Amino acid sequence: MGKGGLIPLAALAACSSTPASDAPAPRAVEEAQMSQPIGTRPTDPTADLCKAGELQWLVGRSKSEIPVPVEIVNRRVTCTTCPVTEDYSPHRLNIFFNEQTEIVEQVRCG
Repeated sequence: MGKGGLIPLAALAACSSTPASDAPAPRAVEEAQMSQPIGTRPTDPTADLCKAGELQWLVGRSKSEIPVPVEIVNRRVTCTTCPVTEDYSPHRLNIFFNEQTEIVEQVRCG
């Protein structure tokens, strides 16, 4: 026994039936890996949380055809060369149009 009645870590590792490299990660580490911080991209790239798939028909059309949103909080319409914040929100619908032609080029979450 070590100082204060504690068993040294080396002794505990030697008693383990599973090699340290094969030991499962602690639950806290697994949970941290599974949950992503706010503002990061979802692990499932097919997730369409902003419902961009419903408006893909806009690509190649005039920006004047973009439907007026009921909830403007989660929608951003801007030109492809205009400055925008770079924070990622999977619930925000982005509609990007060409500033010169006013044709929609992208509809995506972010």
